[in-house]
Amino acid sequence: MTQHGNIEDIIDRLDSMSKRIITLENSVSELQNENLKLSKGVSSLKKVNNELTQENDNLKLKNTELKQENSKLQARLNTNSNNSSKPPSSDGYQKKPAFPKKKSSQQGGQKGHQGRTLHQVEHPDKIIECHPDSCSCGHQFEKKEFVLTQKQQVFDLPQPTLEVTEYQIMKATCPVCGVTHRGMAPKGVNAPVQYGNGVRTYVTLLNVHFKLPFKKIQLLFGDLFGYSINESTVNSAGLISYKNLESSEEIIKSEVAKGKTTHADETGVRVEGKLAWLHTATSMFYTYLFVHKKRGQEALKSDKSILNNVTGWLVHDCWGSYFNFDLKHALCGAHILRELQGLIENHQSKWANTFKVFLLSVYQMPFEERVKQRNKIESRYLRICQIGETLEPPAQKTKGKKGRYKRTKGRNLVERLIREQNALLAFAFNSEVPFTNNLAERDIRPVKVKLKISNSFRTFHGAEVYARIESFISTARKHNRNVFSELRNTFEGHNFLTDSIGR
Repeated sequence: MTQHGNIEDIIDRLDSMSKRIITLENSVSELQNENLKLSKGVSSLKKVNNELTQENDNLKLKNTELKQENSKLQARLNTNSNNSSKPPSSDGYQKKPAFPKKKSSQQGGQKGHQGRTLHQVEHPDKIIECHPDSCSCGHQFEKKEFVLTQKQQVFDLPQPTLEVTEYQIMKATCPVCGVTHRGMAPKGVNAPVQYGNGVRTYVTLLNVHFKLPFKKIQLLFGDLFGYSINESTVNSAGLISYKNLESSEEIIKSEVAKGKTTHADETGVRVEGKLAWLHTATSMFYTYLFVHKKRGQEALKSDKSILNNVTGWLVHDCWGSYFNFDLKHALCGAHILRELQGLIENHQSKWANTFKVFLLSVYQMPFEERVKQRNKIESRYLRICQIGETLEPPAQKTKGKKGRYKRTKGRNLVERLIREQNALLAFAFNSEVPFTNNLAERDIRPVKVKLKISNSFRTFHGAEVYARIESFISTARKHNRNVFSELRNTFEGHNFLTDSIGR
């Protein structure tokens, strides 16, 4: 019995253990299922995490690109004539001088300044005597009692009027042989009624030099003289002057080319609604302008250009096409200063600020002192550029563009400064080379005024007419000649340039 009881206990214990094993197996199976689910969940989370990481990287990249774009746009908004190539007229009422000027406590005209105050003339055109009234006692003054005490002169314009000259053509028959002879009008008098050279000069000067359009000239001419001059008359006057100035233009080109220093520049103009380019080559006493459809090498090596004949220094603003000429090059310091100022304001570039201070100090240094310290100046120049080269990021491959490398403005500038050191420092060691290219810019700027008024030249030939006549007028002003008189002489077949060659 005891043995049988032990067997039953063992069986019961085995059954209990079997149930526990089954329970454990079920638990293990459930844990395995749960583990599988967790594994799948972990995999899913890893996948989500990878996607979020990738998205985060993309957002970081996009944020960097947006920051760069924002920096560029901000830099563009902050540009003005002091830190970019924008003209001073774009600054509005916040214009500042290109170079720092010493302040003077004294206002008004400075010592040595030549004023243009009116002075009395010795022989006035009209004299009006101002006599006193009769004396309080009743005495009437006689002419012999008057004594001159003071002169007061008034300079005024008389009522403008056109002077009409009639040429009467006479004829006569010889009583001896019966041959009839007929008089002839002076050269240029070809029609029963026409305008003279004075009128042609006046309207050409208004149209070209003072930038008045044809309609405005008609209105002004009618208001002054009572005649509404035809548009075709104004146009034909310009064409006559253009033709007569051909030889004068050749003289100007020759004089500019053989000068010690030639300034060159170019600017865009609208001709027939399309972009063309007005080029200039100029010197202290001569101005040459020409129009071309291209800006670069094709224009500068065309038959209109004189750069192939230049013998002295060529001052320009570092436009790459100028370096194709084997000349002594000099760069405009004002352009470099503006680029440096742009880097200082928009990129907080320390090397640019250092270089700007250095360049201005060289500019303000007396010429003899520059020559003495030439080695020091050149070594200082190179040292600052080398610092800038290490600070500016190197060129990077542009995404999606084979063979293209992107450079920052700072990188471009510092590489250019190193490459063109001799050209930028030409002003420092050569007395005939100025610091800026302002001479060329002043000669080319008037066309911008004309375009603001008229918007565009109607024809390409019209632009050529403007360029030749404006070249002559600018040259006449540089020689302190009376522009009206000299332009009138061109209608009569001569002027101060051709006269000097004749002598």
